[in-house]
Amino acid sequence: MKNKIVFVRAVITDFVYRLRDIRFAGQVLFVVIVLLISWSGVKAIQMNYGLEKQIATAKQENDVQRLENNDLKLQNEYYNSKQYLELQARQNFGLAEPGEQEILVPRNVALSYAPKISLPTQQPVKVSEPAPQKNIQTWIDFFLHRN
Repeated sequence: MKNKIVFVRAVITDFVYRLRDIRFAGQVLFVVIVLLISWSGVKAIQMNYGLEKQIATAKQENDVQRLENNDLKLQNEYYNSKQYLELQARQNFGLAEPGEQEILVPRNVALSYAPKISLPTQQPVKVSEPAPQKNIQTWIDFFLHRN
């Protein structure tokens, strides 16, 4: 342990003596400045990347909102159209165009002309054993040569 402390102290002392030389001190200063500029550049690149992601997200949200607005505009145009108003008048108020006659057909007459639809009969549901019991039973059958 003492050897390590002595070695580190010697390295530090040697470095400090070498800093007295103006050329070495200039090189150390140059390396420190280059590292600081590089670090600053990396931070700027990282910040720009984050801002680009935010811009892309905002553009996508803007496009989605624009599409929703167009959809609502088309719905409003449809609701203001003559076809929609006529359809709603017929469905909700029983109104018709001048000269049209409404014919009411009794339900049983309408159903007599409709095709017969047969409903599938429900088969009783077979309740199977839980998976672990079924698995154990399968192994027992296998070892006892049962089918």
